[in-house]
Amino acid sequence: MPFEVPGESFPGSAFYYLEETPLLVDVAGWDAPVGVIGVAARASATEDAEPPLAAPPLRISGSDRDHARAQQCMAQAIYYEAASESDAGQRAVAQIVLNRVAHPSYPRTVCGVVYQGSERSTGCQFTFTCDGALARTPSRSGWARASRHAREALSGLVYAPVGTATHYHTLAVNPYWASSLQSVGVIGAHIFYRWPGAAGRPAAFSAGYAGGEPSAARARSSVPAAPLPNDIPVVAPLPDLPDGRTPAAPSPPAAGTQAAPAAEIMPQSGDVREEYANSGRWITRP
Repeated sequence: MPFEVPGESFPGSAFYYLEETPLLVDVAGWDAPVGVIGVAARASATEDAEPPLAAPPLRISGSDRDHARAQQCMAQAIYYEAASESDAGQRAVAQIVLNRVAHPSYPRTVCGVVYQGSERSTGCQFTFTCDGALARTPSRSGWARASRHAREALSGLVYAPVGTATHYHTLAVNPYWASSLQSVGVIGAHIFYRWPGAAGRPAAFSAGYAGGEPSAARARSSVPAAPLPNDIPVVAPLPDLPDGRTPAAPSPPAAGTQAAPAAEIMPQSGDVREEYANSGRWITRP
């Protein structure tokens, strides 16, 4: 080749001519989305002047444990809600989780959003957290795909077609709350909704990520609080004897009740009848 000069080239030198000049990373706009996929949803299809509705990108900050737990919860939501969906369908579910984290009406952590209401048998925000679906082991390929989309979403990728939607349901059902929200559109097997009015505008998504991710597991039901010190009954002091001695405290009651005699609890059918009293003995001469 023209650039190969005897004595000045070596095996592999062609790569130095073919490699493009590396570009420096521009740190300006670090809080902007790393990428926007699709066309942003609009409030009305007939109003071209209406600005696109898209929630701001969310970047997970915090400890390594926060990152690991957020990744786990996001991958679970994507897999158990949209395992059979296309890439668009899985990204849409991930964007719903991010939109809720950014909205002040929901928890400010990824796992908090995904497992909200999971302590109840019904009424959980994501059905898979309370219907026993987590007992099903995910497939290796399906989990890898869901994890990839989870990493993209948590690194700042925005799936614009979802816009500011915070709700969705499958096309097979018609929940009671659907009529109170504004439809954004259908993606895959799900239809997506946003809050009406100011609550569904991008400016409403102002809550920042709080960190301190809870564990990626079903929340436990609340237990009764321990009694306050003032509620503990006070034991009256023991009276003093005339000679100044202190009476001995009564012995504590036995931990269990005394067992009833065997004759009282055993059936009487085991008694040997008189005609069979010698059964099993050697026969003797009369």
